[in-house]
Amino acid sequence: VAQDLGLSPSQLAARKARVVSEGSEQRFRLDPRSGVLTLTETLDREHICPHSESCTLSFQLLLENPVQLIRGEVDVRDVNDNSPEFRVKEVVLKIPELANPGSSYPLERARDKDKGLNGVQNYTLSPNSQFSLALVNGKDGGKYAALVLQRQLDREEQRELRLVLTATDGGSPPRSGTAEVRVLVMDANDNMPVFLREVYEVRVAENSPPGQLLVRVSATDPDDGSYGKVQYELTQTSEWSQELFDLNAETGEILVSGNLDFEEAKSHELMVRATDGGDLSAHCKVHVEVLDVNDNAPEITLSSVSASVPEDAPPRTVVAVLSVRDRDSGDNGRTECAVAGDVPFILTAAFAEHYELRTSAALDRETTAEYN
Repeated sequence: VAQDLGLSPSQLAARKARVVSEGSEQRFRLDPRSGVLTLTETLDREHICPHSESCTLSFQLLLENPVQLIRGEVDVRDVNDNSPEFRVKEVVLKIPELANPGSSYPLERARDKDKGLNGVQNYTLSPNSQFSLALVNGKDGGKYAALVLQRQLDREEQRELRLVLTATDGGSPPRSGTAEVRVLVMDANDNMPVFLREVYEVRVAENSPPGQLLVRVSATDPDDGSYGKVQYELTQTSEWSQELFDLNAETGEILVSGNLDFEEAKSHELMVRATDGGDLSAHCKVHVEVLDVNDNAPEITLSSVSASVPEDAPPRTVVAVLSVRDRDSGDNGRTECAVAGDVPFILTAAFAEHYELRTSAALDRETTAEYN
């Protein structure tokens, strides 16, 4: 840092240089002997930015005499320190013996706390003559696999197949995780459920209360009795999204069950499976777009303030440095900052959302000894 600023460590010390982090956690410090920015703790990208591809931490370098504020950013780069994992180690699929070749069956999605290339990149299936594997890209950028039937099953010939699904990330060297896929061959059930729509697009405000109806998915099955009765369940959906939404297994109604937060996630993708009494199933997607509301107030952070100022200080003397931020987006996140009251001080913009409080006129201690 000293080298980049063209200052010696002694000059940094003389100007009382210090690091001011945005927020409550102080992850960086300035070594006064070398002028080098150092870490105060080991950084864990998966903990700091659990839902983001990129992870950037901001800090300010504050110097005094004269007051100067310099903004810096640290890009926390991901390393491949996590292996893909399946939520369940055994996936059971019930497939009728009359299923047509080409039929597709989504499999359990592997999770990898790493992002980008270090996240899940590929799936492979153990060698077999019945199924191949297809890779599907989700709207959130994740990948999952689906079994594709290559030739018709025969329950009388083979009642059960056991396959191994392997998920591999793109690290070097790559890491992998496995799950067992049990395929149970079921006797014929002539009709399978059919959803009225393959994809449901839904928009919901982030301040929607728990219990609010989001959408009702519907699948029909012309079979009689239990073969025609459809049950709904969420599958291929992240545990986090399942905590925010509740699906009624009988009616297909999806309700808000948690606290949505636009600033945390702008959208969610739910996969709904409809299964009839003969274990035939169909799938549809529900894409939920979360709408921002103005639920965050602006936050003012005072980085530095002079406790006193001489009365002969010239106009435009810097007496304080502050920053303003609002976690909302768009117009809801735009802020205006001004000094209240008739006082000889003005705000000047330093850079985005950062301001310097300066004197705007000559001061006279005998007239006014203190300003708040």
